[in-house]
Amino acid sequence: MEIFEVGPCNSSYEMGYLIGERFSSLIKSRLAADLILQTQLRPYAKTHLAEPLIDSLTENNRSKFPRYWDELVGIAEGSGVPVLDIILINFRKEILAFMPKNEGANIPEDTPDDCSTILVVSRSMAIAAHNEDANIALVGHTYLIQANLGNGLSFTAYTYAGELPSCAFGFNSHGLAFTLNSVPPREDEIVAGGIGRNFISRDLLEATSSSDALKKIQSSEVSIGHSYNLIDISKRNILNIETASRNRFSVYEVYATPFFHANMYLHLQVPQIQDENSSSRQKRAAALPQESKEDFLSLLGDIDDKRYPIYMSGPTLYTLCTAVFDLDGPTLSIIEGNPKEGKVTRSFHM
Repeated sequence: MEIFEVGPCNSSYEMGYLIGERFSSLIKSRLAADLILQTQLRPYAKTHLAEPLIDSLTENNRSKFPRYWDELVGIAEGSGVPVLDIILINFRKEILAFMPKNEGANIPEDTPDDCSTILVVSRSMAIAAHNEDANIALVGHTYLIQANLGNGLSFTAYTYAGELPSCAFGFNSHGLAFTLNSVPPREDEIVAGGIGRNFISRDLLEATSSSDALKKIQSSEVSIGHSYNLIDISKRNILNIETASRNRFSVYEVYATPFFHANMYLHLQVPQIQDENSSSRQKRAAALPQESKEDFLSLLGDIDDKRYPIYMSGPTLYTLCTAVFDLDGPTLSIIEGNPKEGKVTRSFHM
């Protein structure tokens, strides 16, 4: 897993350009391997149905987050790939949700089933342990960005090739960190052309406090659902925030009882897609020991359910890595491979 230190830069575009230039080959490789992009997003983008959706996503996100939009364009131009491709992968979920269903068509389907997280804040430990699960196209197509901004803020973000940092997990020099879990609201609960989740998580990397981070999450007019695990190191506090369109959100504070989250709403009352993968992982986690950090790593490495394991190894979904935030370190440890083995490949002091 490569790390790229970037900045301070004269502009957001320059930062994006330098990231795109540094990882040009990896971004091009990711686009070539992404069957969802090739068979669904690109063909759809050429239709008359797509134009108003992509235009509204562009207008609304560029208006709310002009710096991050410049960063996105910089990534595209620095890597030498079409800006449209970078737009499509950054708004993947916000576009796929509105595409006509190709019943019976033999094309790969996207899946919302990504990421499992277990959280606890007790007297003896404060930990957020997180499996970063994704489509096979992302295997070998991630990197770490260490950005130094002109205002003195810095952040470290696990990043999917070609996407804004970070649609996965990260932390900043204000002692704020987060991990993310996808959640799928029902089709009639989503709104076209809203703020993209990648832009919200990019904004979280610049949050100055947990209250600032909450405002950033709660004030965004999102298209679809998401779950945020917000970590405040100085307060030794972890919050789970579930969101949906039309400014709906619910905040759950984590205490000594371990809290496991897969890809389904647990406390925000929103009609959602009934997903067997997530419910199976949720049930399996509830049956496993949750007393120690070792228990958490064993849980995230569990493969007992052969159809829907917590630790995923294909054929469609893969656990790219496991991130362990220890608030008492405070450290972030990244494990590649089954977390049961506990082999840390990267460690950061937060």
